[in-house]
Amino acid sequence: MDSIISIRNLTKRYGVVPALRGLNLDVARGEFLALCGPNGSGKTTLIRILAALARPTGGTVQIGGWTLPAEAAYVRAHLGVVSHLPLVYDTLTAEENLLLFARLYNLPHDQRRERVEAVLRRVGLWRRAGDVVRTYSRGMVQRLAIARAILHDPAVLLLDEPYTGLDQDAAALLDALLGEVGAGGRTIVMTTHNLPRAHRLADRIAVLSQGRIVFDTPCSQVESGDLPALYADVTGSARAR
Repeated sequence: MDSIISIRNLTKRYGVVPALRGLNLDVARGEFLALCGPNGSGKTTLIRILAALARPTGGTVQIGGWTLPAEAAYVRAHLGVVSHLPLVYDTLTAEENLLLFARLYNLPHDQRRERVEAVLRRVGLWRRAGDVVRTYSRGMVQRLAIARAILHDPAVLLLDEPYTGLDQDAAALLDALLGEVGAGGRTIVMTTHNLPRAHRLADRIAVLSQGRIVFDTPCSQVESGDLPALYADVTGSARAR
């Protein structure tokens, strides 16, 4: 397997509290991996470490051949991150936000406006490009956050519960967008509590429990209807949605 993400014996402690316990994981180039698990299982901690926003306590993490945290600057240039917070400025327009991030990502000056227009069209926001972000719905803000994350055409996209707070229509739009982004060959790692959505969108599902991966399978090898019982069995929790 041509792994773009390789994790070995990863541990993370907050004081005396272990968040990750000897976690091992490989993600292939171009693969869409859904990370599921109960609250407190370590999903967000793992995403934060992959995003170079947190330092591991032990173990090794490599993305694209670079090692974290020592080579974080190189890794960040190839990452797009969508977290619980949209990380956009609500007093700026969508276009102004992305032009700002285009400068931060060091996109060539003569390509910035063209690239900004292209990603805004891709997420369905071009008609509202000149509107201040505080006038946007939650779903529109989340689409803008994804536009920000893919602006510099990163090799890896990390999404931490991107559906939080979205209504059904906004979630359906995000489904379609992630399907399009994934079809473009980008590696995606997404945390979610929604097992049917994970099965529908991802190539592979891994379940975390108490800081360890307790279940890992290609989606093609498991039926969506069987996932809630499997999830409950491996995590010891109530049946998932």
